[in-house]
Amino acid sequence: MPIAAHVPNTLALLLAAGLACAATAASAHPHVWVTAKAQFVYQDGKLVGVRDTWSFDPEYTAFVTQGLDANKDGTLSPDELAGLAAENTANLAEFGYFTKLKVGGKEQAFADPKEPAMRLEGKALVMSFLLPLKAPVQKGRGVAALEVYDPTYFVAFSFAEGADAATLAGAPQGCAATVTRPKTEQPRTAEAGSPGMTEAFFDALTAASSYGVQFASRILIACP
Repeated sequence: MPIAAHVPNTLALLLAAGLACAATAASAHPHVWVTAKAQFVYQDGKLVGVRDTWSFDPEYTAFVTQGLDANKDGTLSPDELAGLAAENTANLAEFGYFTKLKVGGKEQAFADPKEPAMRLEGKALVMSFLLPLKAPVQKGRGVAALEVYDPTYFVAFSFAEGADAATLAGAPQGCAATVTRPKTEQPRTAEAGSPGMTEAFFDALTAASSYGVQFASRILIACP
């Protein structure tokens, strides 16, 4: 796969083990596609964390897993992927793990991630990690709203179809999850050369940009 002549700072830092190099020379965004799932983790009636699970597109999967079959048995075990999982999860910190959670309209802070893991499911590399909340949230503090997106749109996130897109673990009785899709349809590619869609435009985007949020799906958690 050709390596891009330049790579946005977001991805160069985000997935140092290879995602940055997965960008092709073609001038188009996004470069990587992720199907996301989220599990809201409760203890003693309090929301204590969010477990992200991301399934990467087959092209990226094939690229980033090259050379990781240490025992040459033709398969990749979770143990062989453990180092990649830990490195990638750690490199997400600067970008807030592409995960934003608000409760009652107030943004919540995450502590360091736990339980980074990777596995192969068919042709898809699946990465998961737990984001503990720095301060657990009591029931009754308002609706919880979760968004997972890349502000620079180098990576396109979308929540999975079906009930397992948003799940609850240990939640109080009556809590329910709802997935809402963006009003702005996510394009397959945003081609350079289109009005406002040059590579310079995307290269200028940072983790503080708001471009990618227009394509973000949202999970809402309401408890009685």
